[in-house]
Amino acid sequence: MRIDLHTHSTASDGTDTPAQLVVNAAAAGLDVVALTDHDTVRGHAEAAAALPEGLTLVTGAELSCRIDGVGLHMLAYLFDPDEPELARERELVRDDRVPRARTMVRKLQELGVPVEWEQVARIAGDGSVGRPHVATALVELGVVETVSDAFTPQWLADGGRAYAEKHELDPFDAIRLVKAAGGVTVFAHPAAVKRGDVVPESSIARLAAAGLDGIEVDHMDHDEPTRARLRGLARDLGLLTTGSSDYHGSRKTVGLGEYTTDPEIYGEITRRATGAFPVPGAGGRGPA
Repeated sequence: MRIDLHTHSTASDGTDTPAQLVVNAAAAGLDVVALTDHDTVRGHAEAAAALPEGLTLVTGAELSCRIDGVGLHMLAYLFDPDEPELARERELVRDDRVPRARTMVRKLQELGVPVEWEQVARIAGDGSVGRPHVATALVELGVVETVSDAFTPQWLADGGRAYAEKHELDPFDAIRLVKAAGGVTVFAHPAAVKRGDVVPESSIARLAAAGLDGIEVDHMDHDEPTRARLRGLARDLGLLTTGSSDYHGSRKTVGLGEYTTDPEIYGEITRRATGAFPVPGAGGRGPA
């Protein structure tokens, strides 16, 4: 089985619609794909309706969190999307995204970048606006070559010149809320130093003690020595280890299924989850 447990669609900051994403996942030879848009479950219904036969959909979300001043992303799988407390927190994060993006646009303008809010809004479309949309605007303007190049202290990285804070969950609260909704939590790309400051291993140990289920190890932002170190940490803390593409369509160079999760780990995730079940493909209608 080929299993990719971290992807994004136009419901947040990817470039594939949810329907296109599952069709492309099947074409890439995946057996299982998780749709984990930022702080939203809005793409799940469309993805499930278009799910090709032979592909299983894992519903999820990537929750924006912060601990001790450092941002982190928490992948939440197979939770009940209607659980009210978790739904309310997701809404608070989403509602703060537009004011935050507008602040980043203003800061960029003060730095001499001729970006306009209308440009960022056009790029975001119906998705939950975020830094990748602002970064794409910088690419369009020729300020940087790639979206990744915008995530530096010079521009949009945590603490960068044009960075703006938003409402974020305490990760201990995120773990509690996801578990209460029957879901499973995995710390996304925990050692992605190119994105800015990362959470120390001592904090990961505290999260593990609070019920964190796993950490994402095989990821494009982790080199081989980092992956080996994270596997050792996971072993010491009793955490599951996953692998994922963190696919964003054309917004990033990584392809679907470029990094994958071991089937035994996937089986353990589904065994732990009680809030929702994987959706088996029965031959969807495809993209509209």
